[in-house]
Amino acid sequence: MNPLVVEVVATDGAARSGRVLTPRGSYQIPAFMPVGTRGSVKGLDSADLEGLGAEVVLANTYHLMLRPGAEVVAALGGLHRFTGWTGHTLTDSGGFQVHSLRPKVDDDGVTFASVYDGAATRLTPEKAVEIQGLIGADIQMVLDVCASLPATPEVLRLAVDRTTAWAARARAHHDRIEARPEGQALFGIVQGGTDVVLRGESASRTVELEFDGYGIGGLSVGEPRAQMLEALAVTVPLLPVDRPRYLMGVGDPVGLLESIALGVDQFDCVAPTRAARHGSMWTSTGRVNLRNAQYARDTGPVDPACPCPTCARWSRGYLRHLLAVGEPTAWRLLSIHNLTFVLGLMDDARSAIALGKLDDLRARTAEIWDR
Repeated sequence: MNPLVVEVVATDGAARSGRVLTPRGSYQIPAFMPVGTRGSVKGLDSADLEGLGAEVVLANTYHLMLRPGAEVVAALGGLHRFTGWTGHTLTDSGGFQVHSLRPKVDDDGVTFASVYDGAATRLTPEKAVEIQGLIGADIQMVLDVCASLPATPEVLRLAVDRTTAWAARARAHHDRIEARPEGQALFGIVQGGTDVVLRGESASRTVELEFDGYGIGGLSVGEPRAQMLEALAVTVPLLPVDRPRYLMGVGDPVGLLESIALGVDQFDCVAPTRAARHGSMWTSTGRVNLRNAQYARDTGPVDPACPCPTCARWSRGYLRHLLAVGEPTAWRLLSIHNLTFVLGLMDDARSAIALGKLDDLRARTAEIWDR
């Protein structure tokens, strides 16, 4: 029985808003999931995320399996108790991080060197399922093969075939293992790069395996946005309407709204918080680089239209000072702002869908962010 149920309350073209019902409760869609790589969004704690209204947080399987180890997380009560987070959690399989380390890949799995001590580590589809079962997220992802773009047809074909084969193994193993939370969902992943034929094939083959939800991987890895959207337009209509659709690694405002318009439900990306740590603030009028000297004596908030605690209390001049002297407090205050912006954009998207005005929101956002 599928542990997740999509409850659609409004549509606007292919876009949809509503909730995903889960054994833990529910979360609104469209949804943006902040990324807590090592069990924490850098500079923030769980209370910060709760205050911002985040409902799902992503954790990184690759890092947690190496430090502190999946068994340690399990011994400390699983991911929710370990992190003090009461909302929903999703763990990626580690496939993207492993891919970026140029591992040795074969039909059975991948072998890579730990970024912490260089130790050789082996990951298979079954092992990824077991590790994520121990970590205990509400949603886990299958191990996949992510190809950098541009890629040759041969590379993309191999990625699709291996991802599909590994997905079947993960699906079967997930049903067998007992060391996982009751009702933990498993998402398959669609690959294929920007090849629309391969995307369609990968989507159809993955859906045949009957997952609880579907990730769309291998995009936002160097290709132009237009090519990403073309691949999405082929993929999303092939995914079941009663399952969540998750575009992995996309977080720019225009990309988010364009993907929502094509029917995507949820997203994750490090971009908002990474940009904040470098002083790049996302505002209602576009990007603001707080490192610029013009803000040294600025008494105004980062964004006068923003409701976040940072904008309510601290000036651009003060926040620029924190950045300039390397004060870690800057990470927290600026990340709170950027996440407020992105989570607010999801609120705006849900409202626009309900009113049938998503196209208006897309046009306004593109005018600001693509100029």
